[in-house]
Amino acid sequence: MLDLEKIKAVTLDLDDTLWPIWPTIERAERALHDWLSEHAPMTSALFANPAALRDIRAEMGASRPDLKHDMSALRRESIRLALTRAGDDPALAEPAFEVFFAERQRVTLFDDVLPALEYLAARFPLVALSNGNADVQRVGLGRFFRAAVCAREFGVGKPDPRIFHAAAGAVDVLPEHILHVGDDVTLDALGALNAGMQAAWLNRSDALWPHEQEPHLTLTHLGELKDLFEAR
Repeated sequence: MLDLEKIKAVTLDLDDTLWPIWPTIERAERALHDWLSEHAPMTSALFANPAALRDIRAEMGASRPDLKHDMSALRRESIRLALTRAGDDPALAEPAFEVFFAERQRVTLFDDVLPALEYLAARFPLVALSNGNADVQRVGLGRFFRAAVCAREFGVGKPDPRIFHAAAGAVDVLPEHILHVGDDVTLDALGALNAGMQAAWLNRSDALWPHEQEPHLTLTHLGELKDLFEAR
């Protein structure tokens, strides 16, 4: 059971916790394709199906395991490989990625997010903790977060306990005094538990919990967390 009195800081996952990720990625991939159509038509034609670019990204991930925690580098180098295979200029990978990345930062928040962040940030230091490449400043949420820790910069990702401990260290709070909130049962909830934190699993889709070890709290939306603090 969640111990509210122990909480001195809150860490939050980003993708699929604060906003749905796939509509964002699909929109960014469309923007990338439109840009390639104008500047690299051979690549645009060869990889017109978004699944084709995802396949080449999977191939890049398999051949470059050193990039597995750097989603930006993995995406950029996948674009470079696609350009090379299509016979276009591989130097276009940099501006092409920037088109994708800019659109990737245009997110649509779940309705419960802003009220919850405003409430939590007024009471606790908040830390963004993500394996992805969203930038809380660019998405417009930077004012709520004391720090942001991402796998790309840290070098390892969730569920490794070290990245959770880095997030705790970013606000100088011991892990046992942290509540981590995230949607992924393994990366977020189990990762936080194994790092010695309290874990709140954000289950927006009414999924079943698949593990023996259970989170301290299950939420269907972030407003429930606000209600818990107000009721204590």
